[in-house]
Amino acid sequence: MPLRKSWLPPGRLRGPIRRLGAPTHRLAVQLYQRRLRRQLAGRPLPRHVGLIIDGNRRWAKEEGLASPSEGHRHGAEHIWDALTWCRAAGIEHVTVFVCSAENLARRDNAEVTALMDIIEHRVVTRITAADPPWQVHIAGLVDMLPDTTSSALKQAADKTRHCSTGSHVTLCVGYGGRQEITEAVRSMLLERAAAGMSLPQLAQAVTEDDIARHLSGDGQPEPDLIIRTSGEQRMSNFLLWQSTGAYLHFCDCYWPAFEEIDFLRALRDFAARTAAPPDLW
Repeated sequence: MPLRKSWLPPGRLRGPIRRLGAPTHRLAVQLYQRRLRRQLAGRPLPRHVGLIIDGNRRWAKEEGLASPSEGHRHGAEHIWDALTWCRAAGIEHVTVFVCSAENLARRDNAEVTALMDIIEHRVVTRITAADPPWQVHIAGLVDMLPDTTSSALKQAADKTRHCSTGSHVTLCVGYGGRQEITEAVRSMLLERAAAGMSLPQLAQAVTEDDIARHLSGDGQPEPDLIIRTSGEQRMSNFLLWQSTGAYLHFCDCYWPAFEEIDFLRALRDFAARTAAPPDLW
């Protein structure tokens, strides 16, 4: 059964909403958004949201578009919408899983080339031109990307390094959680070896904080909430170290169809779950 293309409320409202004309539908959406915002007033919200933006290719296929790259293009443009919603909600840290290392290895060259162009000209350019600005961080095997993409990402991080708004966005490109942990451990070992520490000394002294300091998100809070679109309920190698305490929210729509109401409902779910004491048994 195909997933929905646009927002529909749950339960008995779905049939009537489908039959509404466009102006009435917009009004119904606006009223529901206001209701959700009222429900969130004074409730606990995440400091850091992770987004697994899944379903671009399948959305393009269902829409009858010419290629998967059209889905990636729409999905890339939608990242800015999500950052706008986060800022409006007071969420200052956002990590976006743009593409995985595995996807870059599995997709054909034409699709990867198109995706890199989209990242450079529709993701990076849009975020670095934002006013007020976001401080850009990058995660992933960036040096393994095409030179122009790697350069664009590094320049974005350098350009926004001294951003004082407190808004941080991490773009995960060519990223994998296991690879990140491996690189962090390697970096820590090299650092300690350069300081003259022996392997037995390191084995005695190493702590979780030592490894965490070499991960891409060092200095930022770990994610409180991770949202995944497309109906898939798995982590797909995303922030494996950092997400141990995160709440997970799975949304059944594809990423290009993910709307502000879906986002607000994820925040409502987070608020309800964090209000209850954790069940450890």
